[in-house]
Amino acid sequence: MLPRLLKGARFALLPAGLVPAFAAQAQTSAPADTTRKKVDLEEVVVSASRVEESFLQSPVTVEKLNARAIRLSPAPSFFDAIEHLKGVQVITPSLAFKVINARGFTNTTNVRFAQLVDGVDNQAPHIGGPIGNVLGPTDLDINSVEIVPGTAAALYGLNAINGLANFRTRNPFDSEGLSVQQKTGVNHVSDPYSGAKLFSETTLRYAKALSPKFAFKVNGSYLRGYDWVANDQTDINPNGNATTGLFGANNPARDPVNSYGNESSDRRNITLGGKSYSVARTGYDEKDLVDYNLRTLKGDVALHYRFRPGTELAYTYRVASFDNVYQRSNRFQLQNYLLQQHALTLTTPVVQARAYLTQENTGQSYNLRSMGENIDRSYKPDAQWYSEFSSAWNAATAGGQPVPQALATARAAADAGRLQPGTDAFRQRLGQLQDINNWDVGAALRVRARLAHAEAQVNLAEALRRGGTALPTNLDLLAGADSRTYIVVPDGNYFINPNPGKDPLNDNLSYSKTGGFVQAGGRFFGEKLRLTATLRADKNDYFDLKFNPRFTAVLSPTPRQNFRLSYQSGYRFPSLFEGFSNVNSGQVKRIGGLRVMSDGVFENSYLRSSIDRFNAAVTAGINGTPSQTRAQAIAANQNLLVKNPYTYLRPEYIRSLEAGYKATFGPGGRLLVDLDFYYNSYRDFIAQVEAYVPVQSGGGAPLPPDASLNAVATALNNTTLTSPNPTQARYRLWTNSQSQVYNYGGSAGLRYELARGYLIGANTTYTRLDRTENGDGLEDGFNTPRWAYNLSLGNENAYKNVGFGLNYRWQQGYYSQTFLVNGNVPAYHTLDAQLSYAVPAPNLRFKLGASNVLNKYYVSYLGGPSVGGLYYLAVTYAVK
Repeated sequence: MLPRLLKGARFALLPAGLVPAFAAQAQTSAPADTTRKKVDLEEVVVSASRVEESFLQSPVTVEKLNARAIRLSPAPSFFDAIEHLKGVQVITPSLAFKVINARGFTNTTNVRFAQLVDGVDNQAPHIGGPIGNVLGPTDLDINSVEIVPGTAAALYGLNAINGLANFRTRNPFDSEGLSVQQKTGVNHVSDPYSGAKLFSETTLRYAKALSPKFAFKVNGSYLRGYDWVANDQTDINPNGNATTGLFGANNPARDPVNSYGNESSDRRNITLGGKSYSVARTGYDEKDLVDYNLRTLKGDVALHYRFRPGTELAYTYRVASFDNVYQRSNRFQLQNYLLQQHALTLTTPVVQARAYLTQENTGQSYNLRSMGENIDRSYKPDAQWYSEFSSAWNAATAGGQPVPQALATARAAADAGRLQPGTDAFRQRLGQLQDINNWDVGAALRVRARLAHAEAQVNLAEALRRGGTALPTNLDLLAGADSRTYIVVPDGNYFINPNPGKDPLNDNLSYSKTGGFVQAGGRFFGEKLRLTATLRADKNDYFDLKFNPRFTAVLSPTPRQNFRLSYQSGYRFPSLFEGFSNVNSGQVKRIGGLRVMSDGVFENSYLRSSIDRFNAAVTAGINGTPSQTRAQAIAANQNLLVKNPYTYLRPEYIRSLEAGYKATFGPGGRLLVDLDFYYNSYRDFIAQVEAYVPVQSGGGAPLPPDASLNAVATALNNTTLTSPNPTQARYRLWTNSQSQVYNYGGSAGLRYELARGYLIGANTTYTRLDRTENGDGLEDGFNTPRWAYNLSLGNENAYKNVGFGLNYRWQQGYYSQTFLVNGNVPAYHTLDAQLSYAVPAPNLRFKLGASNVLNKYYVSYLGGPSVGGLYYLAVTYAVK
């Protein structure tokens, strides 16, 4: 069979994605090798250089999916298919919320990777990153996907130091008619936390050119389903009572990963029977606090006016309302979340300009950690709960119960009257707390924010030529500028304005950046060598002017052989949340790292890590033999305390060197080889540090600078935060790591087209943290598997309009370090499969598919949900 397939095999230019793609859509009514008489080996990309250029000759790595590749993919949507591209990592916080990243340092709020739709950033402003594809295009409107792994900051001025994705949609002048798609499926098959649940997504698109100059399109999508469940019961405080020999279920300070209300701020050290025990409130599991029914309703309207061929003005309005689960330092239920975007784009052969406004309203969203701990505190305050716990323990031990049994008896007594999940009283209290916008007593996330952006770029070389200047045709010159402003309505809990104005009715917080770039390039030695140099400058509020250069070279000894080399740098400025947050969360105040927000805190605080070691040593002294008094133990161990060495925020910075090779071989270029290698150097990682300020009892002011170390130690050993006179103020501060971090990696992809349209592909990605100089452990976790690979086989018309697609993905286990939990993520593998059938008249297509068809549940990061199989049938109908 294989020799017959290989005979006469030919190759179409295949993108660096898992599934091969072609420049033009293939008809679904006939075999691919009878309908495509000529293969386009010069498919175009635009994201790598901000101008159209050959995919083969791009100066940096570009991965691409087009419409045919997406149809062949067994993934449920084009957005899910991105995971199959080489060099790309995708994690899953929610069924309707996936996060794209490249080249390491992944997290659930990936502010280092930008996501654009037709060049328009679709991030949620206060988060600083996109919420999956909720504000992006539908499967019916997507034309192609371009991914640029590696920093794109020099060209775009965004915080894209790890990469950029650009989703290009279908133009209504070129793609008219009505299209309707219905996906129906099921997930949670054999899920121990849920029975099987239905999944449905209804999508439509209508586009019409009313005249040669005016066209419009309308898109809409409604998705419903049941989200993946996060129920990791691993104890992340297993040694909380090691000095008393209490572990596992006997540990009264247990803190399961997906249980909330039993974190460090919900624990106390209490003395029982002459020993010091760490005891936590009971808390609630995530599944008790979340409505996993998810919903996404989104749509867009676009109006296009074509002045002449190549000159077009477009206005687009996008809107999305949705529910799902999101994770940052804590996990959140996003509920009735609303995003809106207005965008105006002008495209001409000389000028490209766009302006857009994104509006965000978090609706009735809430913080799961705050919800768990405040449901506990709403029925019984901490002071009463711990008092009852102590009394019950004393009574139990006096009655002869051993310590573990006495602790269980004490918890049951203190939990008397506790609100039980599923009851009317519990649901009523949950509803009340999600409307209280103060995380000390409630859980509401109430943020309204806007992002206003304007940019323009001019092809100076084209303008000069059109103006009559005899500029050599082998020279290119491009210039551009952009300005961006974030505007937040202070809510008093999540954000405040540190510099309030005179108008109390319009006292919004604003944060702006302005920048520009120039790019010059040329093609030499008969088009065999292409050189490009770019220089970008950016000025951000609160920071000095920063410069980013980029230099690229592409050597093409033949049209099919292309070697590339590039060097570039990039800055990432603090996001709104990192710079300006002001959140009271579980007795810990999380504040932005700009001096305007945290003035004085860095200088007067002590590292929580050292305080934890100090308090553990104090507890060991009290519980040791011979035992010490608390005062003696404090005096003996106070030198363990470490003053906070960190300071106010600076921008992150990366330098990156990349080399690559892309070539086609064989008759018609049937084989594509694509290789890349990079080496990165990072400094000033933006990360969080926990530090506590010792304060004077009674006034809350910091202890004076000349306070004795013993006075500081005594204050920091007092864990009673809810008393009328706490002696410490707890902070989580955004700051910069003191580490210099290096990482490197590469990827390799092979694509081959056999006879009769059979397409095979394989790619592998290697990503490694090289070393950390002066490592302080504060940098973001690398959170990336060292090895991952994809294998694929597909044919859009294998037999009488029947097609199929298979994709196998494997990734190595890795160590995950997040704000929520640290630990090892196991290796996992998935098999995706689809079978399709096309009916030429009417234009109807059936696609029966499954992601994770073997239903092997896995987690893509710690704290996240268990992901199983999703089985679906998609029916697509199109009318011209």
